[in-house]
Amino acid sequence: MGSLVKDYFARRQNLPPDKIFHVIVAPCYDKKLEALREDFSPALHSYRGADCVLTSGEIVQMMEQSDLSVKDAAVDTLFGDLGEEEPRRHDGASSDGHLAHIFRHAAKELFNEDVAEVTYRTLRNKDFQEVTLERDGEVLLRFAAAYGFRNIQNVVLKLKRGKFPYHFVEVLACAGGCLNGRGQARAEDGRADRALLRQMEGIYTSIPVRAPEASASVQALYQEWLGGADSPRAQEALHTAYQGPGRPASSRDIKW
Repeated sequence: MGSLVKDYFARRQNLPPDKIFHVIVAPCYDKKLEALREDFSPALHSYRGADCVLTSGEIVQMMEQSDLSVKDAAVDTLFGDLGEEEPRRHDGASSDGHLAHIFRHAAKELFNEDVAEVTYRTLRNKDFQEVTLERDGEVLLRFAAAYGFRNIQNVVLKLKRGKFPYHFVEVLACAGGCLNGRGQARAEDGRADRALLRQMEGIYTSIPVRAPEASASVQALYQEWLGGADSPRAQEALHTAYQGPGRPASSRDIKW
C-alpha cells in the first residue's frame, strides 16, 4: 500500500512522496512496528510507505473524545474512474487471509486443476486448519492456516523436527484472525467483544467476492505502473524482504 500511495498515487497527483502524509488504519498494533522497519521498498526511494498507523480502536477513542459521529459518504478511491462502485473482497474465511486465492492459483498454474470450492479441514482446533488438493489418491498440494501463537508454536516445532508436510502456511498472530486483532474496539473490561466480532464477521461475509485478477483496475495497474505482473518493477514495489527479527532502531520513540 505504501508503494501504491507514495509512488503510483504521487505520480498521478504530480507530487513528491514527501508531500503526502499516508495514514493507515489497522486492526493490529504490530502494524506500527512494521511501518518503522528499515526495509524500504526500492520503489519508494528511501521514503517510508506509511507515515502514521492508527488502530481501529484508537479511531473510536479519538471520535469519542472529540464527539465525532460517523456519516455516510462515498468511498474515495485511488482510481478516478470507479465512481461509487461498491466494495469487493477477496475469497477467504475472514478479512485477512489469502490462502484460498493462493491455493486456487497454485492448483491451476502447477497442476491445471480448477478448484471451485476450497474445503478447510479442522485439525487441533478451529484456528489450525488444512486444505489439500488430491488427484488419484495422491496429495498434490497441502496448505495450512495457523492462527494464534499456540498454533504458530506447533508449526515451528514441526519445522525444527523436519516433520512438516505443508507447501504453504498462512500465519496470523491473533486467534480468530485480524477481525479479532488487539487493536480493534474492545469491551469496557478490555476483552474482545464476541457479539461485535460476530457482527463484523457477518458484515464481511456479506461483501461480494471478486478475484483480484478479475479487476480491470488491478490489470491496468500492473500494465501501466509496473510493466507486467512478473516484472522486476512489480517485485520491487509489491514485495518486502525482511532481514530478520529484532526491534527497529526507532521503536523506542513510538507513541502508543
